[in-house]
Amino acid sequence: MGVDSYLQLVTVLIIFIVVLAATLYVTKWMANYQKGANLSKNIEIIDTCKISTNKYIQIIRIGERHVALAISGEQVTNLGDVDPDELILKTEADNSLGFKDVLEKIKGEKKETNGK
Repeated sequence: MGVDSYLQLVTVLIIFIVVLAATLYVTKWMANYQKGANLSKNIEIIDTCKISTNKYIQIIRIGERHVALAISGEQVTNLGDVDPDELILKTEADNSLGFKDVLEKIKGEKKETNGK
């Protein structure tokens, strides 16, 4: 009985790991697919700021023009043009924090809180 239960446990763990790996692979594939599907050379969202639950201000680039838009549930309002020289653009490196980096940052904050 003990060996049979052990084999069932190992089988369930292996199936669980396979399902997790498949989920990871499919999630990464879908992210890359969505990124490629939304690729446009003429329209790009530069920045988004959430004002309330369903209200945002976005700066978008259309061609060479930068426009500020107010976006709510059912309405989009043009706030006007934005001078591209006044924008502070984030680089790819700014957004590339990995899971390990975030975890280390959280650990560091907890140590500072506990040390005070």
